[in-house]
Amino acid sequence: MVTTYTPLYEKLDHPEVLKVLFHPRKDESSAPAGAIDFDIVVDDNVKIGARFHVAPDMTAPNILFFHGNGEIVSDYDEIGPMYVAQGLSLLAVDYRGYGRSDGEPMVSAMMNDAHRIMQVVKQWLAGEKRTGPFVVMGRSLGSVSALELAASYQDDIDGLIIESGIAQTMPLLLCLGIDVQSLGITEADGFGNMKKIARFSKPTYILHAQHDQFIPVTSAEALQAQCAARSKEFQMVPGADHNTIIDRTGRLYFEAIKRFTNKLGKSQRPRRPGVRR
Repeated sequence: MVTTYTPLYEKLDHPEVLKVLFHPRKDESSAPAGAIDFDIVVDDNVKIGARFHVAPDMTAPNILFFHGNGEIVSDYDEIGPMYVAQGLSLLAVDYRGYGRSDGEPMVSAMMNDAHRIMQVVKQWLAGEKRTGPFVVMGRSLGSVSALELAASYQDDIDGLIIESGIAQTMPLLLCLGIDVQSLGITEADGFGNMKKIARFSKPTYILHAQHDQFIPVTSAEALQAQCAARSKEFQMVPGADHNTIIDRTGRLYFEAIKRFTNKLGKSQRPRRPGVRR
């Protein structure tokens, strides 16, 4: 089910914002063993590059992953197999201008593309008969795309994971050196992540570094408080900063995500007649 919540992002598409919000780089590497490269057409003559690290089990959870603003899908070539080792499929996607993708990155395009990406990914999973729980995950800037989908397709998403997520837009822009006052940007012109997470009531897992230097841990606390889910978890990673959560946690990071997705699988199992749980 698609909601009618459709904020406008024209002010965030200002060149002064785009040059600090996005840091695209190109890449033509081939998918490593165990992964599949996939091009997703999002607009006329515009395709988005995706790389799927697929678990052998057709009932494994599938995680649609939106990465941070300085990353590309090939940066996850070593991380993807760690998800697979836990019995999880990681479906990492780029933004316009990143990796193999066409076009130039813009906030409005990123929002619109997320919808098309989800449609194509869901169709692909169905065609491959991959029936496991469907999870949307966003890291840093990727939290914007993830929450856009969470607010729009609650019935089609089994769980939500937000790592280093953005709560309010203005603190981030100020941290990046944007003169929001001269550009006439207010929180009402922002991503709307607080409103979006308040619309999502499925299981949610929020991860954040204790010493995040770009998006303070108070952002995660705000998202956790606003989230409408009854089943919601918040994990602060002691000693970590914005880019060192996995370095600090190692295998525990992937095991924690696996435990979260295990709960989704259990909640989806049909009850046998006469059996109470």
